[in-house]
Amino acid sequence: MAEMQGPEVAKPAPPGGPTPADRHGLLEHSREFLDFFWDIAKPQQQTRLEATEKLLEYLRARPEGSEMKYALKRLITGLGVGREAARPCYSLALAQLLQSFEDIPLCSILQQIQEKYELHTMKKATMRPALFANLFGVLALFQSGRLVKDQKALMKSVKLLQALAQHYNHLQGQPMKALVDILSEVPETMFEEILPKVLKADLCVVLSSPKHLELFLLAQQKVPAKLESLMGSVDLFSDENIPKLVNVLKMAATSVKKEHELPSVALDLLRLALKEDKFPRFWKEVVEEGLLKKPSWPASFLCFRLLGAALSLLSKEQLRLVMWGDLGRHFGEHMITAKTSKQFKIAPEMTDYVGTFLEGCQDNPERQLAVVVAFSSITNQGLPVMPTFWRVTRFLSPQALQDYVTWLQDMFLQPSLDSLIDFSTTNQKRAQEVSLHVPERAVFRLRKWIIHRLVSIVDQSHLEKEESLVERVARFCFFHSFFKTKKPTGLIPETKQQFSFPMDNRTREFVTGAFFSLLQTLSTKFRQTTEQVQGGQSWTHRLVQLGDMLLNHSRNVAAVTPFTAPQRQAWDQMLETLKELEAHSSEAKATAFQHLLLLVGIYLFKSPTESCDLLGDVQTCIRKSMGEKTRRARSKAINSQEPPWVEVMVEILLSLLAQSSNLMRQVARSVFGHICSHLTPRALQLILDVLNPESSQDEDDNVMVTDDLDEKELKDAEDEDSDSGDCKNSESEADSEEEDSEEEQRDGDVDPGFRQQLMEVLQAGKALGGVDSEEDEEELSDEAMMALDQSLANLFAEQKLRIQARRDEKNKLQKEKTLRRDFQIRVLDLIEVLVTKQPESPLILELLEPLLSIIRRSMRSSSGNSKQEQDLLHKTARIFMHHLCRARHYCHDVAHCSAALHAQVERLVRQAGQQPDSSVALYYFNASLYLLRVLKGNATKKHMLESQQQQAGTDSSPKATGPRTAACLDLDLVTPVYSAALSAFLTKRNSPLTVPMFLSLFSRYPVICKSLIPVLIQHMAGPTRPRHQAQACLLLQKTLAARELRVCFEDPEWEELIGQVLVKVTENLRKLGETQSKSEHQKELSSLELLNTLLKAINHEKLTVDLTTVLGVLRGQQPILQQGEHSAGSGRLYGLYWQAMKMLGVQRPKLEKKVPKEEPSAIENPISMKRKKKGFLPETKKRKKRKSVDATPESSMPEEVTSPVTSGDQPPSTGKKRKRMKAKVPAQSRVNGTSTTKSPTPDTPTLSPSTPARIPKLQKNSKLSQENGATPVSPAESVSRKHQKALSKKGISGKSPQSALPRKKARLSLVKSPSLFQSGVKKKKALQKKGRTP
Repeated sequence: MAEMQGPEVAKPAPPGGPTPADRHGLLEHSREFLDFFWDIAKPQQQTRLEATEKLLEYLRARPEGSEMKYALKRLITGLGVGREAARPCYSLALAQLLQSFEDIPLCSILQQIQEKYELHTMKKATMRPALFANLFGVLALFQSGRLVKDQKALMKSVKLLQALAQHYNHLQGQPMKALVDILSEVPETMFEEILPKVLKADLCVVLSSPKHLELFLLAQQKVPAKLESLMGSVDLFSDENIPKLVNVLKMAATSVKKEHELPSVALDLLRLALKEDKFPRFWKEVVEEGLLKKPSWPASFLCFRLLGAALSLLSKEQLRLVMWGDLGRHFGEHMITAKTSKQFKIAPEMTDYVGTFLEGCQDNPERQLAVVVAFSSITNQGLPVMPTFWRVTRFLSPQALQDYVTWLQDMFLQPSLDSLIDFSTTNQKRAQEVSLHVPERAVFRLRKWIIHRLVSIVDQSHLEKEESLVERVARFCFFHSFFKTKKPTGLIPETKQQFSFPMDNRTREFVTGAFFSLLQTLSTKFRQTTEQVQGGQSWTHRLVQLGDMLLNHSRNVAAVTPFTAPQRQAWDQMLETLKELEAHSSEAKATAFQHLLLLVGIYLFKSPTESCDLLGDVQTCIRKSMGEKTRRARSKAINSQEPPWVEVMVEILLSLLAQSSNLMRQVARSVFGHICSHLTPRALQLILDVLNPESSQDEDDNVMVTDDLDEKELKDAEDEDSDSGDCKNSESEADSEEEDSEEEQRDGDVDPGFRQQLMEVLQAGKALGGVDSEEDEEELSDEAMMALDQSLANLFAEQKLRIQARRDEKNKLQKEKTLRRDFQIRVLDLIEVLVTKQPESPLILELLEPLLSIIRRSMRSSSGNSKQEQDLLHKTARIFMHHLCRARHYCHDVAHCSAALHAQVERLVRQAGQQPDSSVALYYFNASLYLLRVLKGNATKKHMLESQQQQAGTDSSPKATGPRTAACLDLDLVTPVYSAALSAFLTKRNSPLTVPMFLSLFSRYPVICKSLIPVLIQHMAGPTRPRHQAQACLLLQKTLAARELRVCFEDPEWEELIGQVLVKVTENLRKLGETQSKSEHQKELSSLELLNTLLKAINHEKLTVDLTTVLGVLRGQQPILQQGEHSAGSGRLYGLYWQAMKMLGVQRPKLEKKVPKEEPSAIENPISMKRKKKGFLPETKKRKKRKSVDATPESSMPEEVTSPVTSGDQPPSTGKKRKRMKAKVPAQSRVNGTSTTKSPTPDTPTLSPSTPARIPKLQKNSKLSQENGATPVSPAESVSRKHQKALSKKGISGKSPQSALPRKKARLSLVKSPSLFQSGVKKKKALQKKGRTP
């Protein structure tokens, strides 16, 4: 009984726990109650909360029991445990317990805490846990919410906290912080009584630490009269107190350095300064001249957080004082320097502060505007430090947002550099370049930031609510991108203000790029319906109308690049075409063409010369495509020499894709989706010429690939790099590394020509001479040495220029290759649209080989690791596999090109076998399967309809209508192709083809598989390599088990085929078990698996096949297999062998379990204990297995009972049935009245060679019972059965003793139910006594 109750109290009780008298009562507590306290200390918050809640519910049900007393003691003990993470958990649980049970006096709890953790009697080793236990005990009383109501307990707690504050080394300032938190919730009357005891009437003590100052500020806020009577009139902001305040704030900043938060004492001081109207003095002398005079990062972060927290407290004038001072510049310098370093960044916190202020100040747009403008005015040599995508503008009210946009536009047109909070970093001040400090550079940087800021505001705005704002920004960007003001007019608001600094071409390029970025945002993100947008027009259309209006006001406005007469005529024709398209606005095709026309029309302002011809071609194509239905035959007769409009449109789309613009890419994709149904072979060839690497590299493409955006990004990067001098050290290191690499390249680039020139120069200067020359041994004169030095300098200068020229040429080629790859990735968009929207077009078949060439080239490319090559490969492979080969729809009209498709199938299969890599060969093989699907498609539909019609009247089987009658798929041409590929796969040493490829072919086209089976039979035995024989057997095994193949054979043919395969398999098995290599072993495994498949087919279909030969061969190899049964890797072979023998009617012989000898004890052999292996427990430490759990019928029965007895030819069962029969055999024997020793048990599990035999327990008792003539029924068997029944009632499944882990789980679950365990133990003891008696 004591043994069974051990786990109930297995967990050691903490010190000071229950007395011996109460221990018997504690044992009666349920395991569930005791587990609450362990779960409370776990690190998972959800587990702690659930355990605390369950503990409270448990105690509410038993408020007067011993559980409450034990719970309080256990929680108080937990306050001082060694694990620091567990102390707050117990403190919180104690607080909730005291909050739920208000009848528990707080003073008694506090007394128990002080008695258990008496500070005066504690030793040095236990002092720290005792201090924390007292602190967390007071916090628990405070968190219960009852401490401020109990004056006696409050006074004791305050006294205890004051005593704890003396131990600063352990507790730091936590006791004082807890004291301030407690007093902040105490009523004023009680606070007045406590104040003299906690606060000394000495200002020096108050200004000695942040917590004392915080307590003073709390008293001044709650009981100012009492504080004045105690300390008199105190001026914290006097001249003598300000240095002390600075020191206290620095101490507070250092104390919260790891927490990254604002000390409350700083914000309380700021509130006091605002209350006493001394904020300017506080900010100027304490913050700027105190904390920022010799700034450290903790003090700086305190100032930044104080600024963010004070935004809601400051007026507009005070905000200007704060922002336009040293703190604003210091904040900007931190924003610049923190971009490149790994130091802590305050920007996310400041964004949260500003967002919180703006969200809570919706009714005051002036203050909102003042804060946003202040932060936007902090600039580093003209460039604002806040990012252009600063998302706080989403909290601005509509009026504040309009005013902010107005301020940005005014600063763009007339920059006021004096109104900015501008600064320069230390490295920038050291720079001596005059160009870095000129106003023009600052204006350029400011305008560049403003234009991108305006675009980001539109990107973050909600168009439905702020349509006027979006239109205002779009007009502003469009006007200043392409027009300039000649004379102001009221009709055009953009002409009212002139530039104070003229806008140069570089700034205009940035404005133009920002405008097209805005246009992309308006075209993609803000797709408006007819009702939402004014007049039902898109944003692009409205901008085109604005451009036309500006062109018509030539007196007031002039284009930056004036239009010529043909360009203006193209513009007017575009407007006419737009009116014609509006008549067909209901058609999606007309909408796509309209979008394309508008976009090309806007590009006419950017590059008039290039866009003029393009605009004319677009209009011509649009008119022809819209009128094609009515005038198709007539236009073909009149203009036979003119290229079709779709080819011209494809060329236009390719030229648009050549520009690195996402907007152009989306428009081209949309337009091509509407014209791909009219695509001609010539138009498709234009696209494939771009994707074909040979033609795109050897020939000069008509399409010029541009990278305007890349150049702009490079300019931005160069500009920013020149500005930020804080990365000087890293740049110098990079330069030195570049110089080293240049020297290495220079050494490697030395060619023989340069060596020859060097030798000639040295010989001309007589620096080199022959061996026999005596004149050359004399030293050269100074003039000769100077001449030689000059010649060498000239020679190396020329060589350096040649090396630089080669390097520039290499970089140029690499850049062209990069641009070409980007262009090909964009052109693949058109291929994807074509394959997706026109999968049944015959032109799809022309895409196979070009896509395969891209895949092959990308996989074999030396630069395949580059991101571009990977993107190109992944996109091409995705289009090929998902959109093409696995598409539901495919081309059906292939009768006219059947011969070409058969030739293409042959070519693809041959190329698949010639690839160096299986991954590439897989794509070629899948392409051939796709073509087979296309060739078979129409014929399959015909035969399906015919078979459905004939099923009603006649018994037509699919065997009679063979696919050889198909009109498109010629099996006489296709079968030899795959037959040759299969033969090469089964003969070549390294073939790129794989087994899954042919399995896919066989499963899809069983008729082809029928013709290829003789090839497999030929190579599965004979002189072929063992590896190839194994592959042939594997293919046959997977194929013969498929239903699709069986349908293709008549019954006699199928029986003959099975016989042929059986003969070959028998030949392979004649040397079963005699393998020497891994390939031969795999061949034997595959042969046995194939034999099992054949035997299953023979038994299932009851075929008349002679099995005597194979049975004789297997019987002859049985001794060899038994000899190598325990060798490595032979277990599967042995199992397959007996699986085949079972189907042949031969039962597996029983294996006797060998009982290993008992190991000598440690006393008999002490040397073995000294030499025991590392990592193993000694015998004395091992846990003894419980017989009631471990004993099962199988393990407890003797060897004679567990050994199988086979009778007759009944085959032994395997798998799950074997496990079921284990439990049924003893029951049946008892029912029949026979002994278990006489009952045959053929279903004995196979003993694996890798697993050692298990020794049955209680074997001696069973043998004694047999000797005495009793029926040898193991006592542990009945015990285990009863325990299994009990476990099934409790929802616990009985586990087999074969695995240790289920036993452990079952034991743990049993421990939780003492009553069940006790009853089980009694029954077990009784049964053991019965087992001992004969």
